[in-house]
Amino acid sequence: MEWHTSSYSSPNNDNCVEVVEGLPTLIRDSQNRKLGQLAFGSTEWRAFIQGVRSGEL
Repeated sequence: MEWHTSSYSSPNNDNCVEVVEGLPTLIRDSQNRKLGQLAFGSTEWRAFIQGVRSGEL
């Protein structure tokens, strides 16, 4: 798996999210990797992104 830092992460490295795009899409906190990751199917990931973009989340 190839993790990459989200383009929306803070430039100060205090709010860093890493993402693996695919099925499922995986996200994790880059500063607390040992806590694990969240997995989203395509429908859930799209709903999450739409919620963030709309300001709902």
